[in-house]
Amino acid sequence: MLIKYFYDEKLAHASYLVGCQAKGAAIVIDPSRDVHAYLNAAQANGLSITGVTETHIHADYISGSKELASKTGAKLYLSDEGDADWKYQFFDQYDSQLLKDGDSFSIGNLTFEVLHTPGHTPEHLSFLLTDGSAAVQAPIGLFTGDFVFVGDVGRPDLLEKAAGVNGSAYSLAKKMFKSLQRFKQLPDYLQIWPTHGAGSACGKLLGAVPSTTVGYEKLANWALQYDEEDLFIEALLSGQPEAPKYFGIMKRLNKQGTTLIENLEPVLHAQTSLTVVQEWTQNGIVVDTRPAKQFAEKHIAGTINLPYNQSFVTWAGWLLEYDQSIYLLVSGENEAKTLKALRSIGLDQVKAAMDSTFIEQLELNEMDVADYKAVEPREIMDRLDEYYVLDVRRYSEWMTGHIPQAHHIMLGHLKDRMNEIPREKSLLVNCKSGARSAIAVSLLKANGFDQVLNLTGGFDQWVKENNKALNSTELTAKGKRL
Repeated sequence: MLIKYFYDEKLAHASYLVGCQAKGAAIVIDPSRDVHAYLNAAQANGLSITGVTETHIHADYISGSKELASKTGAKLYLSDEGDADWKYQFFDQYDSQLLKDGDSFSIGNLTFEVLHTPGHTPEHLSFLLTDGSAAVQAPIGLFTGDFVFVGDVGRPDLLEKAAGVNGSAYSLAKKMFKSLQRFKQLPDYLQIWPTHGAGSACGKLLGAVPSTTVGYEKLANWALQYDEEDLFIEALLSGQPEAPKYFGIMKRLNKQGTTLIENLEPVLHAQTSLTVVQEWTQNGIVVDTRPAKQFAEKHIAGTINLPYNQSFVTWAGWLLEYDQSIYLLVSGENEAKTLKALRSIGLDQVKAAMDSTFIEQLELNEMDVADYKAVEPREIMDRLDEYYVLDVRRYSEWMTGHIPQAHHIMLGHLKDRMNEIPREKSLLVNCKSGARSAIAVSLLKANGFDQVLNLTGGFDQWVKENNKALNSTELTAKGKRL
């Protein structure tokens, strides 16, 4: 038996290729949309991908199940649990088998027993793996999807917050409690292979370790310490992070089945031109993927800044519209990776891309070439009344402390709440460190806010400078008393 682990750091998404080397067959579990890594791994190990499965209808990325079935002819094994609203609509286009609790299927000598584990979603399945060629005929591990993570469990509120299914959070939390009671009956030695790690929005306390065991989670996972349902539900529903608004779109697309990548419209590679970018800003949204510092020093008016880094996919999903043309300003070395990242969450409407390096040669006195300023906390600490202070951190961060007189709008909701922000006053934008606020500044400037400053170092630096100022005042006061 062979198990290969794949991890997309930008999505905090884990997927698996499980192969029976004796029979030369393999299955991919919870695949990402770009399937080349699975095809390459299978070929390198002398395996044919004969099966594809997913634990549930995903909300945070586009599944590659349809891509793999189309390219390999593999059989789809998909959930038939949950109500009519959460049934796969594309399964009949391919060889497929719908699964319910207690079913099983085989890939070579490998047997997968199906466990219905609702809580994160109504249709969620987990797969108990047994290697039929092993000396001991006992299950080796469980693919838990978004049911049990390392140190956490799947959040039950996404359907209500992101997909608008009223009342589903509480009912799914109750189902999660029952699913976990079943989980506790499993042997301690079983390995656990989840679909997400730290950084995913599908839970609130996910660990960074790639795998775990049933026994360890019984000891260490906070959610498995509760024996009373009411207390568990209260703890599970509290403190969950904001639900990215694109999650509802992901659910719909993964349920319906997305367009195959090979059928997408090709992306135009445009020659560098300020005039062309100006035209793009009138026809859609132009995303400048350079680092925030470069964008601040010089950018084309009307463009927004989403630096291509670890958080790129997250903020692209929050801030880009699925019905709006997208144009990219991106370095040649990052273009393919950026396009792949956008397609991983179904943002397929990228019309054209342009090499961003030409922006460095533009002059600030040219029409539509702009910059923005950043300030240190010590520069404005005594002049806060001059600014409308906007904090774009998550609500949980805001509640632990914030700058006096600040107003809170989480970055992901900023586009929808700009009418709440005054235009007659200079804006001072902060987050924790200055990265998210830089994105916010670019959004504000692209939407006509002229006087916008980014707070260097964010709230963390503000706290440090404020403490220094307080200590200095106290020392001065002591000196005077002496």
